[in-house]
Amino acid sequence: MDSPDGAGPDAGSSLLGDRKVVIVMPAYNAAKTLERTYADIPHDLGGRIILVDDVSKDETVEIARHLGLDVIIHQQNLGYGGNQKTCYAAALEQGADVVVMLHPDYQYDATRIPDLIAPILSGDKHLMLGSRFLGDPIAGGMPKWKYVSNRFLTTVENIAFGLHLSEYHTGLRAYSRRLLETIPYELNSNDFVFDQELIAQVVAAGLGRRIGEIAVPTRYFEEASSVGFRRSVVYGLSTLRVVARYLLHRVGVRRSPKLTARTSGPRRPAG
Repeated sequence: MDSPDGAGPDAGSSLLGDRKVVIVMPAYNAAKTLERTYADIPHDLGGRIILVDDVSKDETVEIARHLGLDVIIHQQNLGYGGNQKTCYAAALEQGADVVVMLHPDYQYDATRIPDLIAPILSGDKHLMLGSRFLGDPIAGGMPKWKYVSNRFLTTVENIAFGLHLSEYHTGLRAYSRRLLETIPYELNSNDFVFDQELIAQVVAAGLGRRIGEIAVPTRYFEEASSVGFRRSVVYGLSTLRVVARYLLHRVGVRRSPKLTARTSGPRRPAG
């Protein structure tokens, strides 16, 4: 299936040139799904695949090492946002020009990665989202309460940020190196709301129009990770706080260090 912007299934590979793509997977108890997720990744992209384990209680680390992934192990559980901070720092250290964040729970179709990164490689976008809502997430098994809450939060965020995205809450994303060097993502929450804080930072940095999305089928099944109703309520309220912080920052009532772009020069990879 082609993406809405006309990119074909090999678009990312054909645009790659000498640029480096690093795929990162923030993992916690992903042993049952990791191999299937890895098998779907288009390996002709050639870059490293880094798995950051957040003190899993299953065989995630052993399976990742067996697959030949670069494995980073946290000594204590840092949460979903804390895991991503390690992921992005490691990818930039490896010299990534494009960083793909993929949940290792097999909910998202990793075969779509070339189309996901193509607009970044062409210079059109700095952040790409794999959207479940450009397709039919209900058909993929998404619970109706999750569908309704996702649509509500997306509508609120679109109004606040002045965007027209179909989804903000996806576990398949791609970032340009420039973007990750511009926004202070290290200041964000260590919890699930990290992703929404990051998008607010992108918009505050004046890069909102450089966010794009493609359709990505999703799968809901027993082994896939999914946030329960109670945690989803907390996440929803936290997302609304992110929106409020952004609006106060934008009008100058309360400036936020989280929403202030870096002024230092770009990070240099080691070596």
